[in-house]
Amino acid sequence: MQRLTGAQIIAEYLVRQGVTHAAGIPGHGVWTLTDALLDRPEIRTVQVMHEQSAVHLADGYYRASGRPMLAFTSIGPGATNTVIGMATAYVDSTAVALFTGSTHTYMRGHGVLQELERRHHADNPRIFEPVVKEWWQPSRVEDLPFVLHRAWNSMLTGRPGPILMDVPMDIQAAAADVRIPEPDAREARGRPRPDAAQVERAAALLAGAQRPVIVAGGGVISADATAELLELAERLGAPVVTTWNGKGAIDETHPLAGQTIGDTGSTSGNSLASSADVILSVGCRFVDWSASSWRKGVTFAIPPTKLVQLEIDEREIGKNYPVAIPLLGDARAGLADLLSALGSGAANADQGEEMGRLRAAWQKQVEVKSGSNAAPMTMARAVREVQAATRPDAIVVTGAGLPQGMVKQRWITRQPRTHITSGGFSTMGFTLPAAIGAQLARPDAQVLAMCGDGDFLQSMQELSAAALAGTAVCAVVLDNSGWISIKGGQDAHFGRTAMTDFIRNGEPYSPDFAAIGRAFDIHTEFADMPADVRPAVERALASGGPSLVHVKVDRDLAVAGPDKTGWWDVPVPEGRPVHDEQLAGRAEEQHG
Repeated sequence: MQRLTGAQIIAEYLVRQGVTHAAGIPGHGVWTLTDALLDRPEIRTVQVMHEQSAVHLADGYYRASGRPMLAFTSIGPGATNTVIGMATAYVDSTAVALFTGSTHTYMRGHGVLQELERRHHADNPRIFEPVVKEWWQPSRVEDLPFVLHRAWNSMLTGRPGPILMDVPMDIQAAAADVRIPEPDAREARGRPRPDAAQVERAAALLAGAQRPVIVAGGGVISADATAELLELAERLGAPVVTTWNGKGAIDETHPLAGQTIGDTGSTSGNSLASSADVILSVGCRFVDWSASSWRKGVTFAIPPTKLVQLEIDEREIGKNYPVAIPLLGDARAGLADLLSALGSGAANADQGEEMGRLRAAWQKQVEVKSGSNAAPMTMARAVREVQAATRPDAIVVTGAGLPQGMVKQRWITRQPRTHITSGGFSTMGFTLPAAIGAQLARPDAQVLAMCGDGDFLQSMQELSAAALAGTAVCAVVLDNSGWISIKGGQDAHFGRTAMTDFIRNGEPYSPDFAAIGRAFDIHTEFADMPADVRPAVERALASGGPSLVHVKVDRDLAVAGPDKTGWWDVPVPEGRPVHDEQLAGRAEEQHG
């Protein structure tokens, strides 16, 4: 037994869990916790300038490493500022531990500073209910050890996700004689395996398939199952196509890499997936953006394609497509069991010639924008030049906007956990803080935050966080003076645009981003010609600290965005250019 304050209990438990970093803003609601962290040199605290960024930072840290860190905030607005970050982590199944301050238990309901109490006292956690796996609000310091190990179990077991502990200020300060739980004695270890009979059925179906395709989602990467995935693909002779968060599940230079799928996927990936006779999906939710809004034959055709769905969350199985064989279990364990069931026999599939033809056609299409020498440069060419300045294991981070789709289509991802994006929630402002988190998790890696100007403007204050922490993250601002992704959609669906251009005195307007970088006292570069981008990024990465590269790119809709290769169901009013086309496409959707 040890006599510890509540904050000391939390700090001790984090150390036992191997947590090495914490990020947040030290408001009065958590200053007891931040004081306790001063006595724990094992945990490095990182300052951010906005609470939302603390969660994005922890999110990026987990995605780059597979290890959770702590995000903390004060009571009231500090806590509610984190909701967007928690929603991003929840949708993308990322483990984030958020600790927020809460009203003293003996003052609950009286309306103390920053308390939400009009309906229920200390009511802040209810705001988080849709975006966390679970939340806790302990009322006694003695409860903390019990709550902590339950929270950690919830965060990391099954489908990972964010958790919230809303800790009253008096509980942080009060002391009690407690026994801190040892992780080995309190955690669910091991990997849930699918039903053996279903695995045998799935193996037989896959072995007999003529055109099998594997769809790799983010669950492959979070389960560290990429080696098993590749072995199974090679055993079956099955192409592997990837979702946004599945990018990196296979080296995209591998002969079986069919590339990405969905509305801004690749022509090769969509063609392979839509013509498969059997699909094995692993850790994939089949959302609209990856399934071309479920329009038959665009990305998938299920049925007639038969679906084997390997998934850790039973609620996802059969949700959007009917399954021929459900495999409920961990991705790594399930793939290992499939390999065992298949044995060493050769499969029937031989799609090598078609794979070569489809990949060549896609590369030819990519080259139109990526190889352009035009000035102003295409964003696609800028992305190519940025990657040319990096090592194969560089980590690239994107948030919402054109860079997200452009990197998805054109960045050649070689390893897992090196492509990080705010996929399902597509959060703007995610990029820079998440990249800082990735850099903290992997300090020896090159980390690039590929931001549009709109995305960067939402969280550029975190250049201070990068400077204070000394993280060598490189922010590449692809500047096109507007919300050009939204402009493209408006123009296609409505034939006109609204509120998407940054215009002043009739001219495109952008801040001097390089000057902003200098104001934060970090290394800065500017490039407006294709030949200037690579050396600018190389110098930035070589600086050894945080850096910013301002790249001017073309804002013409014809060349600005990624290639549209799929379909997306967006309701359009009557009389608009694509109204009839959208209705026709909706009639072919297979969801439901």
